[in-house]
Amino acid sequence: MASDETLVGRIRDIVAGTTGVAERKMFGGICFFLNGNILVGAWGDSLIARVGIEASEKSLSKPHVGPMDITGKPMKGWLLIKADGITKDAQLRSWVKLATKFVSTLPAK
Repeated sequence: MASDETLVGRIRDIVAGTTGVAERKMFGGICFFLNGNILVGAWGDSLIARVGIEASEKSLSKPHVGPMDITGKPMKGWLLIKADGITKDAQLRSWVKLATKFVSTLPAK
């Protein structure tokens, strides 16, 4: 599934200037990495976010949020936020911030 270029651009704007951020094609979309670890990505018009198991479990009850299951096997600690859950920049920024909080605790690759 091709990434929504508008969403990719919005993510770029949020992570711009953050040390250690890189961008690559993955999962059929565009992923952003922090210190070599996947942080967030655009998959179609949805956001994938690596937030850790605890934050993932707490977030699953929120509207437009589900487990990241793009391969038929849900990934623990990851979320898929549908387009309706990231229409506002503040919403998108909060998911990127939550992912950054978790991924910054991981050892650099």
